[in-house]
Amino acid sequence: MALLEILNIIGGLVLAVGIVGALPGVGKYLEKAGKWLGGFQTIIGIVIIILAILNLCSLQGIIALLVGIILLTGVFYMIPGVGKYLEKAGKWLGGFQGIIGVIAIIFGIWGLLF
Repeated sequence: MALLEILNIIGGLVLAVGIVGALPGVGKYLEKAGKWLGGFQTIIGIVIIILAILNLCSLQGIIALLVGIILLTGVFYMIPGVGKYLEKAGKWLGGFQGIIGVIAIIFGIWGLLF
């Protein structure tokens, strides 16, 4: 399913927006794209979480779930019952957001190529 790989690249770009700017040549364009996509963070996160749950048995699905949790950290408080636990997990994972973003981009590209 190529959609999950594409969403991993998009979500990874949003998470790694501070890191991709250092890439020579295309870095500033990727950083601009990542900042623009950051405006759609909640929508991207919801779609990624739904597709990740449907594909949880694959590595792409697990990475997408991590990306989705980080992207939706600010929204989880609205979910009764489990929202505070998801928000806590998202805040903890947020400390690794750049690393997880780069991993998501790499595995998304890898999934599209192979």
